[in-house]
Amino acid sequence: MAGIYIHVPFCKTRCIYCDFYSTTHSEQRSQYIDAVCRELEERKEYLKGEGIKTIYFGGGTPSQLSEKDFHKVFNTIEKNYGLKDAQEITLEANPDDLAEEYVAMLRTLPFNRISMGIQTFDDTTLKLLKRRHTSQQAIKAVECCQLNGFNNISIDLIYGLPHETDQQWELDLQQAIKLQVEHISAYHLIYEKGTPIYTMLQQHRISEVDEDSSVRFFTHLIDTLKEAGYEHYEISNFCRLGKYSQHNTSYWKGIPYLGCGPSAHSFNGSSREWNISSIDNYISSIEHGQRMHEIEELDFSTQYNEYIITRLRTKWGVAIENLQEMFGTSMWNYCMQQAKPYLKEGKLEIRDKHLVLTHKGIFVSDGIMSDLLYIE
Repeated sequence: MAGIYIHVPFCKTRCIYCDFYSTTHSEQRSQYIDAVCRELEERKEYLKGEGIKTIYFGGGTPSQLSEKDFHKVFNTIEKNYGLKDAQEITLEANPDDLAEEYVAMLRTLPFNRISMGIQTFDDTTLKLLKRRHTSQQAIKAVECCQLNGFNNISIDLIYGLPHETDQQWELDLQQAIKLQVEHISAYHLIYEKGTPIYTMLQQHRISEVDEDSSVRFFTHLIDTLKEAGYEHYEISNFCRLGKYSQHNTSYWKGIPYLGCGPSAHSFNGSSREWNISSIDNYISSIEHGQRMHEIEELDFSTQYNEYIITRLRTKWGVAIENLQEMFGTSMWNYCMQQAKPYLKEGKLEIRDKHLVLTHKGIFVSDGIMSDLLYIE
C-alpha cells in the first residue's frame, strides 16, 4: 500500500512563520490543476502498482480549491490509481474557508478527514501571525465539520509563540480539548531563516521564549492531553483511540508515496525526489513534458539514518529484528552500542523487541537520534 500527496500552493495571505512553498497568485489555479492531473497520469508507474491507502491534500491552503478542482483531481486518481483501497483522504484547511456551504460540498467528495490549521485561540497572537481567522471562527469551523458528519478532525497548534505565557498555553489546550477533536498536532515555533517572523526576531521587535518555558510548555502539553484521553503516538502528535494520521504514520514507517505539485516530495524506498519550488516553472515543465525535479539516491548510511530518525519519533520505535535484517549485524551492533548510555539513563528502553524513547527521552530526542546516526 502507498500514499499520494498533492501540494496545493495557493494562499490568500502568507503567515509570517511559514517556510513551506506557497503563492498568493490564485489566477494560476486552473493551469495548476491541469498540471497536477497530468503529473498524476504521467507518473502512475512510480508506485509500481501499489494500492493507494492514503491521499493527502497539503499546502499552502488546499481549502482554496473549488468543487470542480477537486472533482478533476479525484477523477484522475480514480482512473490511474483507483480509490477503492483508500482508507484515509485528508484535506488541510484554514478555518475561515470552512463555511457551512463549503463543508457541505466537501461531504459530497471522498474526503473523510479534515486537518485544520488553528495554531492558537488567542486573537492577538493570531493577528500577529497574520492568520486570517479569529478564535471564534476556528471553533465554529470545527463544530460545522462535526455537524456535517466529519468524525476524523485534526487541529494544529503552535506553542513557544512570542511572549506566550503558561496561562495562554493552558487556555489553548483546554479549548482544543473542549472541541473533542480526534487528533491534535502541536509544534514548537521555529524561527525559519527567510520568514518575516525571523526578521522580526533579528530586529528585536519580538523575543523568543526561553528554554525553561519551552520545556514547561511541552511537559504541560503531554500531561494535559494524556489526562484528556489522547495517546501520544509521535513526538508532536496526539490522538483518540485508533485515530492516528495514517498518511503521516506511513512517512514515519518508510512506506512509499508519490508527491505531485510544486515542491512536492516523493519516496520509493531507494530514492527521494522533489519538484521545483516554483509554480510558473512547475506548470511550464509539465506542459512541455519535462518535469523539473531533483533526485537523491539514498545510499546505505542515509537509509539507515532515515530509518532511525523516522521510527524513533513514534511510540512504535525501532524494530530491532527488522533493523538487523535490513542493515546487517554490524549496523545493529553499532546502533545498540550507541544506545547503551541512554538505555542506562532510562531515556531509551527495549519494549517488545523495539527500541523506544521513554517519557524522559522524548525531551532530549534530537540528541539521542543524533548519537544513533551513522556518520562515515
